[in-house]
Amino acid sequence: MTSPVPAPTRIRVGSAPDSWGVWFPDDPLQVPWERFLDEVAEAGYPWIELGPYGYLPTDPARLTDETRRRGLSVSAGTVFTGLHRGPEVWDATWAHVADVAGLTRAMGAEHLVVIPSFWRDDRTGEVLEERTLTAAQWRTLARQTERLGREVRERYGLKIVVHPHADTHIDNEENVARFLDATDSALVSLCLDTGHYAYCGGDSVELIETYGERIGYLHLKQVDPGILAEVVADEVPFGPAVGRGVMCEPPAGVPALEPVLAAAGRLDVDLFAIVEQDMYPCPPDRPLPIARRTRRFLRSCGA
Repeated sequence: MTSPVPAPTRIRVGSAPDSWGVWFPDDPLQVPWERFLDEVAEAGYPWIELGPYGYLPTDPARLTDETRRRGLSVSAGTVFTGLHRGPEVWDATWAHVADVAGLTRAMGAEHLVVIPSFWRDDRTGEVLEERTLTAAQWRTLARQTERLGREVRERYGLKIVVHPHADTHIDNEENVARFLDATDSALVSLCLDTGHYAYCGGDSVELIETYGERIGYLHLKQVDPGILAEVVADEVPFGPAVGRGVMCEPPAGVPALEPVLAAAGRLDVDLFAIVEQDMYPCPPDRPLPIARRTRRFLRSCGA
C-alpha cells in the first residue's frame, strides 16, 4: 500500500530588498540593486517585492528583462500612508500610491502592501504625533483605507494588504483587531508580518485562526526575545532596535515559523510568504548566506 501524496502547498515563498539591508531608494550603505537581484535568485527565491520605490528600476520593460533573466517574478509593491490624518492627505498619498501601483501592476503582481505612518521617527526617536489615535481618527483611518482599497482595485486591479508595524498605530493585538473590525473585508486585507506582530506582543497563529479570512499576505520574520525585551524596556525606536539585531535569522527567534505556516496552510488559499529580515544597515556580504540558510529552513517546514 502506497503512502498518500501530500497536497501541494499553496504558499509561495519569496524574499525582499529588506532582507538585503535595503530601506531606501538610494543609500550608500545598501547593496546595488543588481547585486540584490543576483543574490536573491542564487539563494533560491523565485518571488520578490519591489522594496522602496526607486530602488529597483521603475521602467517596467527594463525591470521585466532584469527579473525574467534571473527567473524572478514580483509579488507586490509597498506604499507608506498616513490616512488617519484625514482627506487632506489623500492627494499626496495617491500620487505616491499611483507610481507604485502602476509599476506593480505592470510587473504582473496583484498585491500592494500598505504600511501606516510612524508615530515616532524610526531613526531619531522624535515623537511625531500621539501614540494613540482618537475615536475620530480611527474612523477616518478605516474609511480612508477602504477608499484606498476601492481605488486601487478599480484603477489597477490590485488588492491592498495592510501591514501592522512597530511604531505605528496598527501594531498590537488590540489595535489590529480594532482595525479589522472597522474595515470592510471586501476592500481591506492584512499583511501579517510575524516579526512585527511578535515585536508588539501578538500571536500570529491566533490571529490567523481568528481572522483567517482577512489574511491576504504574509511576511516571515522573527525577533530575538532577549533583544526585544531590552528595546521595549528602554523604549528604543524601531530603527535603532533593528541596528541592535532585534530581527534575527530563523529559527533562532520567535515566533516559531512552522506552526505559523501550518496555520496559514489550513486556510487553503493561495498566499505569498515573503521573507523579510530587517537588517539596515548591514555589511554587503552578510545577506546572501543568511538567505540561503533561511530558504533551506523554510523548505524543511514544507514551504
